[in-house]
Amino acid sequence: MSHQAGAMGRTPRVPAVLKGRPFTLKEARAAGLSLSALRGKSWRRIGREIYSWCGLTDDTWRLLDAWRRRLPPDAAFAGLSAAWLYRLDVDPCHPIEILVSSTSDVRSGMNLVVHQGDLSEVSVVRGLRATNLARTFRGLSRRLPEAELVVLADEALRLGLGRFHPLAAPAESPMETRLRWLLISSGLPTPEVQTELRDDIGRFLGRADLYYPCANLVIEFDGSNHRERLVVDNRRQNGLVAAGYRILRFTAADLYGRPDPVVAQVRAALKGQDDVSLRIARASRS
Repeated sequence: MSHQAGAMGRTPRVPAVLKGRPFTLKEARAAGLSLSALRGKSWRRIGREIYSWCGLTDDTWRLLDAWRRRLPPDAAFAGLSAAWLYRLDVDPCHPIEILVSSTSDVRSGMNLVVHQGDLSEVSVVRGLRATNLARTFRGLSRRLPEAELVVLADEALRLGLGRFHPLAAPAESPMETRLRWLLISSGLPTPEVQTELRDDIGRFLGRADLYYPCANLVIEFDGSNHRERLVVDNRRQNGLVAAGYRILRFTAADLYGRPDPVVAQVRAALKGQDDVSLRIARASRS
């Protein structure tokens, strides 16, 4: 009886060397753990032959580094995994994406997608091999919706990484980009992005998320922090209206729940200005 109680209370062995980061099956065996021991409650399997201690906080960098040790030396992270290494705001781990040579025998598996191809367009990013940004964007363009590709291209431009899409602009948030894409894809003119607005004497009034100078039309996306900035935003809007600007404001609920009315309002505002300009032109000729 006492022998059974002692067996039940035995604490699983957790080598200190495996506590600090995810590790490979090879590293576990080197630390004295068998495959059957890794099936215990102290460990999590997070990929093919990739494990971590259950008390370890999730860390993207450490996970990618563990995969690096598991993969062939010439393999490179690709897709969203590569995009994350360039500091783009994406999920790099569900799944991990890598590029290997066309002759490699590495195959896709648990939480791993393997692409085969040329490894010439590869850079070392933050210590890890990854497809360069041009190659990364080419790959993403074949699978992401155009709006989301523009979101990433805007972020890359804002971070000073280069221009990877003809519509890329330094938008300050993904939702601003999605609003701009909604207008463009609906056939409306391409608005300016983050334009400085001034009054008649040149005094700076603020920056417009989106702006149509032909109509003095400012389009703002109100994010989750708008309520916290309400007083400042209201003062800014009053100054813009007093200076002759027209303003339309939209939220995520508008963008996702009622996109057609959003487009209709902007189209009407632009058409209204065109009608005014046409009447002025006709009057000047008479």
